[in-house]
Amino acid sequence: MWGQRKPPRWAARRGQITRNLTDSLHFGTRPKVSEPAPRHESVLTREVCRALTPVLGRRTTNHRGGGGTLVDATTGLGGHVVALLAQVQPDRVVALDRDPEALAIARERLADQRCPITWIDAPFSELRARLAELGITGVEAILADLGVSSIQLDQGRRGFSFRASAPLDMRMDPRRSPSAAEVLAAIDEASLTRLLRDYGEEPDARRIAAAICRARPTTTGELADVVATAMSAPQRRKLGTRVHPATRTFQALRIHVNDELGELDRLLHDGPELLNVGGRMAVISFHPRGGRVDKRGRQEPASPLARPPAIRRRARELPRPRRAIVQGFAGGVAPSDEELDSNPRARSARLRVLERIAS
Repeated sequence: MWGQRKPPRWAARRGQITRNLTDSLHFGTRPKVSEPAPRHESVLTREVCRALTPVLGRRTTNHRGGGGTLVDATTGLGGHVVALLAQVQPDRVVALDRDPEALAIARERLADQRCPITWIDAPFSELRARLAELGITGVEAILADLGVSSIQLDQGRRGFSFRASAPLDMRMDPRRSPSAAEVLAAIDEASLTRLLRDYGEEPDARRIAAAICRARPTTTGELADVVATAMSAPQRRKLGTRVHPATRTFQALRIHVNDELGELDRLLHDGPELLNVGGRMAVISFHPRGGRVDKRGRQEPASPLARPPAIRRRARELPRPRRAIVQGFAGGVAPSDEELDSNPRARSARLRVLERIAS
């Protein structure tokens, strides 16, 4: 009818987005959702291949074969290994993961690969010891993706996500550390406040910690509701409608439960020493403290000849750096706009790469 114009497409789309966000931020009773089949999009795959294929596709003095050894310290569902093996053929792949369920899926997915693969059910903090058991003293490439796998986020029973109410677990390896619910049942308010500030960078850490200690939630839904209620109005406005109020709290708890930063420190200590000269270690991080990789690359080794600083040294007496940040990866490489369009979960991912330049 004349006078009644059809609304433009963008208006209908905006309305649908608003309804979707309202549904995702509903803090009441959460509907039961069926767990989807495991599907994981590995982040920064193209950039990882650009960083590691140069060292896996050449002959080295340390190996008789053509491509040396590739270590994927966080195999997940095997997406990065699949992408790398499509471009190069290393002599051997060593695949670690502390999530036995993800490792089983990766083993099945990579069953047809010609390259020999050794599967290890262990966290990457045990990398040095596990390689020693295999008689491996040096490798050409190490990859570590420090993010949470989609299999952990999408399966509600794992307790990583607030999208569906489930037992508050968050353990990447259910056989090892205490669950998030057990942590919240025992922690005091001051310690929880520090945890939320240090690992989640939560401005409302004190308010949220006090509310959690009063409620002692045991499910993801209860925790999400407690945080959403406790968060101050200014912080809610800063987050907007795209970010759930409990996002930083869930991140902080997950990092604590799985000792993620402790694991990272041990990897950064052992990883560069396991590389052959010319080898590279690529680390994908989703947390600001992933910058530790850059610091590790810039650290100078201690001089074997300890001398007072006032005594001059000849140039040949100065300690030589043994590792360096690979050019083009300093500060971390972010996903492309094309990748973000297809995989929004990659938005905070950063890839940093170290290279061993001296023995």
